[in-house]
Amino acid sequence: MEGSSDNPNGKTEEHPLQEHQHASRKSKGGIITMPFIIANEAFEKVASYGLLPNMILYLIKSYNMSIAKGTNVIFLWSAATNFTPIVGAFLADSYLGRFLTIGLGSICTLLGMILLWLTAMISEARPPPCNFLAPPCQSASPSQYLMLFSSFALMSIGAGGVRAGSLAFGADQLDNKKNPRNEIILERFFNWYYASAAVAVLIALTAIVYIQEHLGWKIGFGVPAILMFLSALMFYLASSFYVKKNPTRSLFTSFAQVIMVSYKNRHFDYPTRSFNSYHYMKGSDYLVPTEKLRFLNKACIIKDPVDISPDGVAKNPWNLCTIEQVEELKALIKVIPIWSTGIMVSININQNSFPTILAGSMDRHVTPNFQIPAGSFGMFIMITLAIWLALYDRVILPLASRIKGRPVRLGVKERMGLGIFFSCIAMIVSGIVEHVRRRKAIAQGFGNNPQGVIDMSAMWLIPQHTLNGLAEALNALGQTEFYYSEFPRSMSSIAASLFGLGMAVALLLASLIVTIVEHATKGEGRESWLSDNINKGHYDKYYWLLAVMTFVNLLYYLVCSWKYGSCEKKRINNGVELEEKGSENKNQDHLGQF
Repeated sequence: MEGSSDNPNGKTEEHPLQEHQHASRKSKGGIITMPFIIANEAFEKVASYGLLPNMILYLIKSYNMSIAKGTNVIFLWSAATNFTPIVGAFLADSYLGRFLTIGLGSICTLLGMILLWLTAMISEARPPPCNFLAPPCQSASPSQYLMLFSSFALMSIGAGGVRAGSLAFGADQLDNKKNPRNEIILERFFNWYYASAAVAVLIALTAIVYIQEHLGWKIGFGVPAILMFLSALMFYLASSFYVKKNPTRSLFTSFAQVIMVSYKNRHFDYPTRSFNSYHYMKGSDYLVPTEKLRFLNKACIIKDPVDISPDGVAKNPWNLCTIEQVEELKALIKVIPIWSTGIMVSININQNSFPTILAGSMDRHVTPNFQIPAGSFGMFIMITLAIWLALYDRVILPLASRIKGRPVRLGVKERMGLGIFFSCIAMIVSGIVEHVRRRKAIAQGFGNNPQGVIDMSAMWLIPQHTLNGLAEALNALGQTEFYYSEFPRSMSSIAASLFGLGMAVALLLASLIVTIVEHATKGEGRESWLSDNINKGHYDKYYWLLAVMTFVNLLYYLVCSWKYGSCEKKRINNGVELEEKGSENKNQDHLGQF
């Protein structure tokens, strides 16, 4: 061939320009990109999570909202923030690619934070301060609400872009199966990624909250905006070093195809259990689909051989799906009942606004000259989670194994159940502490003064946060590990996003619960449980209501767990499910880094 020559080994030599391009591609990615990707995610988390704890105080004091209304606004904002990463993952996988999705997300979050900072800087962006001695207070105008809610919307959209792609984008930079050393580097990246996320949340719950409480909203909102600017800057600085993979077909599209094709083929009869009757990928473990959720099997029935191209691929995936696609959707549907049981735990964990308000009415001094900010008590959840993970792997399991004389592991379903149990106990304890706090407030003459600080240490709030941290460590991490162990490898992105979806649903339901309780318990001459005067309300009864709902959810979980069966991985041989013993432990070993 003209322009090339064969070398003695019979290989065609590359043109110098081709060699340069090939070397350039090889030089992209690698460990050099990790600080930029981790910094982008860490700064975003510090900025975003730093706004949440005290936001209820900002809405009450600066926008004259009631406690119930402000709490609902935060619930809806948090729900949107947890839902948008799923949309972001779909866009990254199907259209934009991960680099562009993260980049646009960083810019959207920055714009949202700048807009929120402007609401604190411009007095006309807020209603006049409320005079509690001469009510009623003036509500914000539509234009003022528009500016506030636009900032929330931009931050939620931005979080969807950043959180949807950061972990996978980082893995893209290190994914080189030809180099076995990269497996170790990849594991280290995951460890550093999650460690940085935990540190970022702790900084947000301490330093950012402290700045807001002691230096005011102008600086308190300006600092997160500056951090978000650094987040976007760090990400774009390394643009020329990144491996930027093109988007591929998303699993969401695959699921839609299975549902559509199975519906179109609903009138077809099931063929005999022959591998010639179903469409499967070359080298697949599946020759025929399983019998569970059998109606979906019609999506992979071969109606006409001409529907398959010579290379074995369906000519139109909206007319014929593979057995693998069908089984992936079945795996997702099968876990939905157990997934739904985690929603109640997320509702309890995200009761951030009320504890912040209650902590503000208690003595928060650790020393005569230092007191913990009311919004920082959530850090005890993160501290408990970190301590539990360290003790579980390094102390509890080795000690139990030594006592039993054999390796001992707590299965994922047992951990999820224990998490629901501890979440129920956390709500009971929350109700008891609030019952005591309210009685003391009334006894000390603060019945008509919700702003007064009573003679009761806020350290009594630590046990409920500790129990919530233990519940999250057991249930939330157990859920994620459960999805990873039960789903095929192709569904790893779905496994990573299911917990976030549950959190979004939980926050919407939490808002609904607050609205129902607010209206159902308020009557003529009677304060609601969630009254703006926390000493006249009954937040203790609200907590006990959540405890009862969590106990019912625990019973529901036991039924779902029993119906699901064992977590032992199954492989398929001509449509027959074969148990693989001990796979749960293998998966736990693999997922311990998470």
